[in-house]
Amino acid sequence: MSMSMNVLEANALGKRYGGTWALRECSLQLPAGHVVALIGPNGAGKTTLLNLAVGLAAPSAGGVTVLGGAPAGSPAALDGIAFVAQDTPLYKNVTVADMIYITRSLNRRFDQAYAQARLEDLGIPPRRKAGKLSGGQQAQLALTLALARRPRLLVLDEPVAMLDPIARHDFMATVQAAAAADGVSVLLSSHVLTELQRVASYLVLLACGQVRLAGRIDDLLAASSQPSLEELALSYLRETPAEVAR
Repeated sequence: MSMSMNVLEANALGKRYGGTWALRECSLQLPAGHVVALIGPNGAGKTTLLNLAVGLAAPSAGGVTVLGGAPAGSPAALDGIAFVAQDTPLYKNVTVADMIYITRSLNRRFDQAYAQARLEDLGIPPRRKAGKLSGGQQAQLALTLALARRPRLLVLDEPVAMLDPIARHDFMATVQAAAAADGVSVLLSSHVLTELQRVASYLVLLACGQVRLAGRIDDLLAASSQPSLEELALSYLRETPAEVAR
């Protein structure tokens, strides 16, 4: 995948639910080759943006393309993107081995040997039912199934929200390793700012349905007087409510 390509381009993108805009006039270009942290307060539009990017929702205004210009939700887009939603959608009564089988049969491309080797490394037993795994193991299973599709873009919505600190650290380390080893671009929404600083190289800050800040984290930190991603994000998040009371 060309590193000069944009894995996501949103152009005046908007999504309305009833009378409320969850996302409005959202324009964004995300270059390939990054772990992109998508942050913002609850209700900022993060999940809406991710759902639009992966084709689970259709825009009310504007447009969004992925992987160098493929319309979101098109066959080319779906083939190159793996999405792990917030409530890790595993069938609780299905074994790990059957989850692999189901995922393989639903996807044109699936690296079964990779999935099995990775779960073995993690000590996740194939005969165990998904619902009987720990939270950390469930998250790792969902991530493994996503990575085994060999995506060019991995989209994760709040994947570590419910995990304990060790499981969270291990999950993020896996994401970072996949990005480094396989050149997967990652778009990850999270509230856990300290964890993001370790793995992310690019930041998008949403507030009130609009992009407030976007860029390489090194550049953003250099341009601000803030010592860390967390301080930088908090300084913006504290400023926003009064600014956008419209």
